[in-house]
Amino acid sequence: MEFVFFILALFIILWLFASVKMVRQGYQYTIERFGRFTAVAAPGLNLYPAIVYRVGRKVNMMEQVLQIPGQEIITKDNAMVSTDGVVFFQVLDAAKAAYEVSDLYNAILNLVTTNLRTVMGSMDLDETLSKRDEINARLLDVIDHATTPWGVKINRVEIKDIRPPGDIVNAMARQMKAEREKRAAILEAEGLRASEILRAEGEKQGQILQAEGRREAAFRDAEAREREAEAEAKATQMVSEAIASGNAQAINYFIAQKYVEAVGEFARSPNAKTILFPVEATQLIGTLGGIGEIARDALGKGDAPPARTPAPRRTGPFEGNG
Repeated sequence: MEFVFFILALFIILWLFASVKMVRQGYQYTIERFGRFTAVAAPGLNLYPAIVYRVGRKVNMMEQVLQIPGQEIITKDNAMVSTDGVVFFQVLDAAKAAYEVSDLYNAILNLVTTNLRTVMGSMDLDETLSKRDEINARLLDVIDHATTPWGVKINRVEIKDIRPPGDIVNAMARQMKAEREKRAAILEAEGLRASEILRAEGEKQGQILQAEGRREAAFRDAEAREREAEAEAKATQMVSEAIASGNAQAINYFIAQKYVEAVGEFARSPNAKTILFPVEATQLIGTLGGIGEIARDALGKGDAPPARTPAPRRTGPFEGNG
């Protein structure tokens, strides 16, 4: 009898131990009763009577990464490219992920592969190489919509690499080189054009400034000649008035001034090594004497200059002998 109670107690202990369901963080377990889904066990300690209930599927609720293996895709312009990528997804509903699709990972992988060929096959080669973000967005929209009944949320789809064939890569390299050489030639031509324009503008501005300088110089020369003519006319008038009033020394002053200026011009000539006066020097002296008299009259010193004391007569051994 005691043995029967011992066996019964042991069975109860084992049954209680089997009824406890410990769920790890980040996972959810589906609970089935006689093979039928009844509940979802959350992370932590859960108690479901054994034999009646059992764990159906252990579903990972964390965000997961699914690698898309490399595959060959024919683009719209019949170019063969190789591509691969990754898909980031998360299970939101453990029951749907467990019972709406038999193999969740394989289903998502095939769905991504099929739609990747569809999306990239509708584009040209240049578009597949330059519009990677558009490809990712279109794949994300299509795959997320298709996996919603499975209780799965597709967070991101990223194309890792797109590899065209070797001959196309070489052609693209030559095209890129030609494009860069074309741009370099255009930029060089534009630089030369801008340089020629700037040089012509500079020459134009220089000629304008030179013309303005000549015009200003001519204007000032004309103004100087005008002032000189006015001064000359005024001086001539003053001399004429002096002559009319009976002052003959004024004409001597005028003639002497012109004479001295003419002699000065001869003296400043670079080719004149020897100066020949066309008039006698005594006339100039007489004219200068007239100038002195005019100056004395103007200063009120009209008295005759004091008589020069005669120099003492020199005596020598031949004085008186002729």
